[in-house]
Formats: sequence, C-alpha cells, structure tokens
Amino acid sequence: MISVLTSLAPLLCGALLAVTGAAKLFGRRTAQLAANTVLVRVLGNGHRATAALRTVGAAEVLIAAALLAAPEAAAPGVATALLGAGFTGYLAYARATAPESSCGCSARDEGPIGWRSFTRAGLVVLGGLAAVAADRTWWSRIDGDPLPSAAVVVVAAAVLLALSSDRDQRWLVPLRKLRLRVFGTPLGRPPRGGDARVPVAASVELLENSLAWQAASPVVRSALLDHWDDEGWRILRFTGVYEDARGARPVNVLFALDLTATIDNAPAPAVRVSVVDDITEEPIDVGHLTPVLRPVLPLAG
Repeated sequence: MISVLTSLAPLLCGALLAVTGAAKLFGRRTAQLAANTVLVRVLGNGHRATAALRTVGAAEVLIAAALLAAPEAAAPGVATALLGAGFTGYLAYARATAPESSCGCSARDEGPIGWRSFTRAGLVVLGGLAAVAADRTWWSRIDGDPLPSAAVVVVAAAVLLALSSDRDQRWLVPLRKLRLRVFGTPLGRPPRGGDARVPVAASVELLENSLAWQAASPVVRSALLDHWDDEGWRILRFTGVYEDARGARPVNVLFALDLTATIDNAPAPAVRVSVVDDITEEPIDVGHLTPVLRPVLPLAG
C-alpha cells in the first residue's frame, strides 16, 4: 500500500494544487479574501496582497502541471515539498502576528488560521516527499492496481474534504439542521474541563451590542437557532430573509466571535458575518453591511 501511495502522490498533490492554485489565480473573490490575510500588513496594501496571492496561485498551477505530466521526475516533488514548507512558515507567522486573519489557502476560506490550515500544509510537504520517492507513474499504477488505487484516492479525498473549512457550509450546516429537526438540540461538543468558554447567553448579549448585529439585523428573522465552537471561535446561527435583484430568499446568518469574549472584557469585539442561501447553501456576497444607527432617547428627568 505504501508503494501505491507514493505512486499516486503526484496525482493527489497535483489535483490539490491545481484546485487551490486556480482558485487564487482566477477567483473573482481573491482580492476580497486577500484583504483578510496578513499579507496586507506585510506588503502594505490590498493590491500587493492580491498580486502576491495570485502569484502563489500561478506557482501552484505550474507545479501541479509538472506533477501530473512528469510524475517520475524529482523536481516537481521537491518543489511541492518546498511549497508546503513555505506555507507552514507563512501560517506560523500569520498565527503569531495576526491570529484573527484568514490564511487565503484556497482563496475561498475566510475562517481564521487553525489546525486544519497547518495540517493541509503538512500534507503538502509529505505529498511532495512521497512524489520524489515514486517508482512509477500514477497512470501505470492505476492501470496495474485499480482497486487499491481507488481506495487511496477515496480516502485522500475524504481527508481533504474534512480539512477544507470552506466546504463546511455544504455538509456541516445541513448536518446541524438535521440534528435540530430530529433531536431538537444543537450539534456541539461538550466543554472540556478548565475551558475559558463563556456562556452562550453572554455571547448573544455581546453580539446584540455590536455594530455587526446592527448591520445584519434587518436580514435576521429569528432568535438564536444553533451554536457551536470551532478553533477559538463561537458560531451563532440565525435564519433570515435577504432581498436583492433576484427577489427575497431565505438565508442562514452566521456570526463568528471570540469564544472567550464577553461584554465586560471585549465591549467592541471583532465579529465576522456570513450569509448563506438556505436552499442552495451557497454564500451570498452582501457587500459591506452598514450599521443601523438608532437614535439616542433622552433620559426622563
């Protein structure tokens, strides 16, 4: 099985780098996502950050083409391992200097840098090293060992799917909704002993006093329906109705805020807002939501 894995490493790494590289190079939201990365701080502005992200995407596409076309050559595997090492170093720097930033790894993932980002980068390093050790082409391995090859590809696809937080909305939100319908309780992990997590009610109170809530409240049409904790963030889910040129449509409104924040220790928290179509489960680009400023009523004398 080890020989099958090394032979298929160029195919698996090539496919992964082709997808993530093309998303960075040709994606319409690359500029928007680059603005949330540490590249803006390092390079000085969003235009340079976007150019850097697209350059990395072009490098990924070229390496992917080399892995797929010349899997027995050592150079593509070495380049892949070096690329993965560069990703790991970048993630470590970003995590240390701007932990709230997103990694921009796939040009679709807007979540904060967490263990999945580091695991993906580590797998790229290991995949590159395995590609260097490949003793035959991936197509000849598939032709000679179709069943083991299919098993390796399926397992690898499942692992990558689990490590892709930008796909969570396609399977995690429906799973949570199913759990709510069947059991009537949210799907979440019980808190571990010694955790500094605050009560959900405190997170809701903090959210409802934030500018993000004031901006998104015209869309929200429900009370809190679900919540879960993920890598230092608390996600709060509401339902709502969003209206644009296509008309009104039901949506899920997701707010992400610091798991340990309360109105006492973080009165003005950073809150991320995502609006997801409830039917297609695709994210909706709502642009920059403007807070609704409520008039201050005079105190009774």
